[in-house]
Amino acid sequence: MNLHKSILLFLLSLATTKGFCQYTDVINSNRPGVSRSAFSVGTNVAQLEVGPYIINEERTPAPSYEVSGLGIDFAARYGLLFEELELNIEGTFQSDTKTNTTSFAAEDKRANFKFLTVGAKYLIFDPYKNAEEDKPNLYSWKANRRFKWKSLIPAVSVYVGANFDTKDNPYIAPGIEGFSPKVMVATQNNFAGGWVFVLNLIKDRIGTEQSDFQYILTLTHSFSPKWVIFGETQGIKSDFYADNLLRFGGAYLFGKDFQLDTAITFNTKDTPSVFAVTLGGSYRLDFHRDKEIDNGTSAEDEAERRSNRKGKKRKKKDSADTNDGVKKRKKDDIDFDD
Repeated sequence: MNLHKSILLFLLSLATTKGFCQYTDVINSNRPGVSRSAFSVGTNVAQLEVGPYIINEERTPAPSYEVSGLGIDFAARYGLLFEELELNIEGTFQSDTKTNTTSFAAEDKRANFKFLTVGAKYLIFDPYKNAEEDKPNLYSWKANRRFKWKSLIPAVSVYVGANFDTKDNPYIAPGIEGFSPKVMVATQNNFAGGWVFVLNLIKDRIGTEQSDFQYILTLTHSFSPKWVIFGETQGIKSDFYADNLLRFGGAYLFGKDFQLDTAITFNTKDTPSVFAVTLGGSYRLDFHRDKEIDNGTSAEDEAERRSNRKGKKRKKKDSADTNDGVKKRKKDDIDFDD
């Protein structure tokens, strides 16, 4: 997040979302936050989002320990059949060393998936669909940044997925293995001035000893067509683990299909304290064809068609101006002869 969300843009890209579909002209990434946007990537769009990170944890009260290592967040997303539908595979793999500082400084080297989930997300309500009044005002900078009460109504999507946990995974509660359900409700508000707010409510590993509830709040601001910043809070509650994490960072749009991002994650407790630095990127393969525009015309073809159409209009205007000039000169010549 967001944060997706854009998530972001890219939650950045959500600020320019077209009213008739979820496909955007620029990449729509959930990075650099961990929240999930209410919108999909668009039909026939394949997208990869990856973020390596450095992690450091330290628990001060007994039993005290320290954790240091590396990890990687990843997500593969694909828009299938409908603009509202997205299939995805998401996960986090971490490799670290856990040092028991209470006695003997024993070291435990660990490596496994913290989570690995396959799922599908579907947009059930889109307040921006076919909304003519939400189109940018090309003549008024102030009008585009005026608050609209309608923006308080969020887009809403639902997610259903399945976690896969291996036996004796050191990052989850003992005894958990195999598949377990995951459900989520994601909402998104696009406000004037490039502000985007994303909310996720998540119930994870349902029916296991580590059935946790999570909430994620992400606020994103795009202050230029290329740059976006975000702030995020994530709450986790279960019998196995509970935390409140904070994230801050930003992203830069290198091209319409490529984004780089960075973020820091930390908390305010010591059971344990958490600090992580992430540097990631998102890339999409865009095979989208917009049925609303031209019944099978690809995004690139449509852009070229519009450019050619504008060029023809310019030529017609130039030709008309030339003809008017010729006619005027002829009239002047006639008047002079008289």
